[in-house]
Amino acid sequence: MKNLLNYIQSRFTLTEEDTRLVQHYFITEHVPAQTKLLEAGKVERYVYFLSEGIVKGYQNLDGKIVVQHLVPEQDFFTSLDSFMSETPAPDYYETITDCKLLKISKTDYNLLQTQSTFWSDFIKTVTNEHLNCKLERVKDFQILTAKQRYEKL
Repeated sequence: MKNLLNYIQSRFTLTEEDTRLVQHYFITEHVPAQTKLLEAGKVERYVYFLSEGIVKGYQNLDGKIVVQHLVPEQDFFTSLDSFMSETPAPDYYETITDCKLLKISKTDYNLLQTQSTFWSDFIKTVTNEHLNCKLERVKDFQILTAKQRYEKL
């Protein structure tokens, strides 16, 4: 929980009540390696914060596994469109190592949004950060060589 609160507080000032709400609505879960957190065709029910470990997000395209991203520690992940619209996800999320996750359900996410002073703005900030990162990756694929992309990692 400390890692999650530090992550949030690095972007927003939390009141004591906001901190209490985060602690109330986020559930800590220890997940073994090679556990599927989401399978394509299922509706994403959680937003996750990866406190410890490594998670991969991928798609199975005609039998070929295409890893789209590796989630770093201290970051959020979910199949956003599936979570928000409650429609089947095209993605798989799977733990690579043993992981410590904090997760919030759609119901609790909505409650936190109505009860807190920061959640809506915080989610917009995190979503924009992730979108900017994806745009940067697309740009890199357009203008950099494979060697340059590797060196940029």
